[in-house]
Amino acid sequence: MPIEPMPSPLPTRVILEQGGVWGRWGTWIAWSIAGISLLTALASAGAAAQYFQRDARVVEKYHSLSRMAAGKVAIVDIAGAIMGGSGFARAQLDHIDEDKSVKAIVLRVDSPGGTVSGSDELHYRLAELAKERDLPVVVSMGGIAASGGYYVAMANGGRDDVIFAEPATLTGSIGVIIPHFDVSKLLKKFDIEDDSIASGPLKEMLSPTKERTPELAERERKVLQSLVDEMFARFKQIVKQGRPKLNDEQVTSVATGQIFTAQQAVDAGLVDRIGFLEDAVTRAVELAGLTKETARVVRYSKPRGLLQDVFDGDFSAGTQGMGGGGTMGRGALEAFAEWTTPRAWYLCSWWPALVTSR
Repeated sequence: MPIEPMPSPLPTRVILEQGGVWGRWGTWIAWSIAGISLLTALASAGAAAQYFQRDARVVEKYHSLSRMAAGKVAIVDIAGAIMGGSGFARAQLDHIDEDKSVKAIVLRVDSPGGTVSGSDELHYRLAELAKERDLPVVVSMGGIAASGGYYVAMANGGRDDVIFAEPATLTGSIGVIIPHFDVSKLLKKFDIEDDSIASGPLKEMLSPTKERTPELAERERKVLQSLVDEMFARFKQIVKQGRPKLNDEQVTSVATGQIFTAQQAVDAGLVDRIGFLEDAVTRAVELAGLTKETARVVRYSKPRGLLQDVFDGDFSAGTQGMGGGGTMGRGALEAFAEWTTPRAWYLCSWWPALVTSR
């Protein structure tokens, strides 16, 4: 009798069971850690990408119109008091200087003004850049564009229909001020006397603690008034360049230090039209020979550091407008030195020492 072959054994299967509740929790925790690690890596890569741009001081961001267009319209922000020409405003202009795809500039001004030297330098840098690259400059005024803020706005090449003010904008304040406070009489009440040693009597001009004879006070005032008059004459000349339709008499009539509303500024010839940022952008696109389909509007921001991301604060406030950026203590000392240094101002304010750059 033939022997039948034995049936093939069934394949062996090994079943691994999770070790109870801890096994399930362990798997969940592992996947959670992996997910968090991936998100952290992606966030770090995005945050680090801004530091590999051509200018580490500036981050370029898309604002409006066509995302894929090659031609750019750049919005340059002048915000806060103008303390110097080497801060974020200058960084934006340097960035544009290197970016040949920028075809027009929209100057967004929201500033009460600032120092004479800072305002003049920004005006010069912007005017030179626009001239060298043949870039149209259109001005969009925010809440306030007064004194030094208006001064910088005059770097528009003297074109027609290029200055826009929002309905609630305050502008004008064309003039110069050198603040001076005399607390020498107050110090006397506390039996305190300023006994500084100087090379000459005029070296202590504007000292708030030095007691002066009437003759010396009058001599100082004449010297300071001559400085103010010369800087004021330059201010009016800058206004004539930016608003060529205004004659000498018209410039003199508005250069009284007065602040104007948007409509008053239009009536006086200081502003072309009442409109918002979008209107200024539309005009810049037109002057650049672009269209909504061929123009990409970009805006710039400052890179954010780790502490700023964590605490959403700005530990360098008070130093940015002055080229600072050290420790908090150093920034406070620099700010105090800036506030107590005698300066001439194109500024719309009765207390210049309390404003800081943003």
